[in-house]
Amino acid sequence: MKIYPQLPSQPIDNLLLIGAGLIGGSLTLALKKANAVQHVTGVGRRESVMREALQLGLIDDFVAPNTPEYAQAVARANIIVLAMPVGQTQNVLRDLLPHLAPHTITTDAGSTKQSVYEDALAVLGNKINQFVLAHPIAGREINGPSAALADLYVGKKIMVCPTEHNTTEQIRTVVGMWQTTGGHVYELDLNAHDAIFAAVSHVPHVLAYALMNHVADDALCDDKFAMAGAGFRDFTRIAAASPEMWRDVCLNNRDAIVADLDAYLAHTQALRDKIAASDSDTLLTEFTRASEKRLAWRKDKP
Repeated sequence: MKIYPQLPSQPIDNLLLIGAGLIGGSLTLALKKANAVQHVTGVGRRESVMREALQLGLIDDFVAPNTPEYAQAVARANIIVLAMPVGQTQNVLRDLLPHLAPHTITTDAGSTKQSVYEDALAVLGNKINQFVLAHPIAGREINGPSAALADLYVGKKIMVCPTEHNTTEQIRTVVGMWQTTGGHVYELDLNAHDAIFAAVSHVPHVLAYALMNHVADDALCDDKFAMAGAGFRDFTRIAAASPEMWRDVCLNNRDAIVADLDAYLAHTQALRDKIAASDSDTLLTEFTRASEKRLAWRKDKP
């Protein structure tokens, strides 16, 4: 994994945003704040969401899919950003393909990369070179246009996963766009990406959902929620994230997530057995090791 050097800013005349929620909306707010984009057109499934995004300044106008206005917006776009759940990738690209101009770069912000690449290749065919894979490592537990922040990506890591089809200029354009948001852009192989983020992002979300449901299903759930403190709050914060988005992530990175869940369950089972056996020495050793790793990981973080 390498970090890209800072590249010169390349103003974007027309950006087409598919999905004006937290991730896409924060991107366009950051670009607008930096005067790096002239015009943003939004596309979404619900007109009410698009009107909210327009009112909040995330986009400058919006068009409905599969209309003459949509075809014109796709054709004039310099960059198209896919910021919707990854399970919609093929359908969205099928709509874009007939109107996609040779100069247009399409990129994504999805949390899985291999499945998105395979979906893009299946739909775009010989236009796959126009698709650059990316993933911003930032988020909040809330979604929708009102969750977007102009500074969401400041100081955050952004992954770009080039393929053999991409040109240097296409990669530089996408890297430069994300650097404009204040993020630090890294290059990462797409297969390595999915294995890494299964462990440090996808599995934690699964565990947070599982713990919330575990407590909610208990007969004493009301009392347990009433007594829950900072530890429970911090552990389960991400369970408030978009269920649709995380369902799609799990289905599209299934193998890596299942492998990591199996390994995690083995660690959990081992600790469970030590607790049942009142094995004080081993518990102290394992907890100390974890504590030291956590402190070392965070010591240079804000």
